[in-house]
Amino acid sequence: MKKPIQTLPKITLKQLAVFVSIYQTGSTSRASEELHLSQSAVSSALTELESRLQMPLFERVGRRLNQHANAHPVYIQAQAILGQSLTLEHYHKHHAEQIHIGASTTIGNYVLPPLLAKLYAVLPDSNVDMYIANTQEVVSEVEQLNIDIALVEGMPRPSDTKVIEQRSWRTDTLMVFAKRDSKWLIDIAAYDNDDNCYRLTTAQLAKLPLLVREAGSGTRQIIDEQLLQHMPDAEVIMAIQQSEAIKHMVSADIGLGCLSQHVIQAELASDKLVQIKVVGIDLTRTWWLVWHKARHQSPIWQTFIDIIQDV
Repeated sequence: MKKPIQTLPKITLKQLAVFVSIYQTGSTSRASEELHLSQSAVSSALTELESRLQMPLFERVGRRLNQHANAHPVYIQAQAILGQSLTLEHYHKHHAEQIHIGASTTIGNYVLPPLLAKLYAVLPDSNVDMYIANTQEVVSEVEQLNIDIALVEGMPRPSDTKVIEQRSWRTDTLMVFAKRDSKWLIDIAAYDNDDNCYRLTTAQLAKLPLLVREAGSGTRQIIDEQLLQHMPDAEVIMAIQQSEAIKHMVSADIGLGCLSQHVIQAELASDKLVQIKVVGIDLTRTWWLVWHKARHQSPIWQTFIDIIQDV
């Protein structure tokens, strides 16, 4: 009995690479420069791909190319195919011990370093590429297949949940805090020496200046959902992109802050900053692991997963 004949795909990697470059750069001329191909070769490859797929990917308006609704889902699949092809081609030479890790700001700055130390202890020749940004930006990089795995603070909100895998990792607690003996707390609350904190109601806290992280960060997501929704009239005086900046501004008594316990633990221990417990508010949150389902899960990927799951 004859084996069934396998049908080979008619789409080529060159066509996919041309399409991805046009999608990213916005024009055939810039794609031709990036790929070192003639503009006619780029245009021809795009036309051939659209013919193979039997669908338009761009709408041609004069000399401009506007993305068709079909373009984005094809782009995600093309990125996955090209990524896997590169992995196959260069795996032993370049990727056997290489991993691209993304992390939201708090995790990247305060939690990830000791985890990387454990990875290097197991695999001394590891080649780690790091990308640290807010949760929204990191998840976007995962979607674009630029990151192997990400550790983020906020609930991941990918634009296409079908291609993104997410798993709860560990919990963290945000803390409202102030400078020790802050002018904002005088005559408002007494310090609880037994519990090493001040206690405020949401009504009291709403009247005090609050420094918070920017929209898009995992920390801000929890602040919005679990704190500020109970304080519609809260005096949020500034949204800041860096946790360190918030910590230093609170130390200068400009206002109160709200950050992860990991960011301020040294200052709490040295008594430079003090925790404020808000009555009836729980600022516990979940941290997440996020990766693209199409991303190659190399041995170093699995080793890193094993390390962080042991924490």
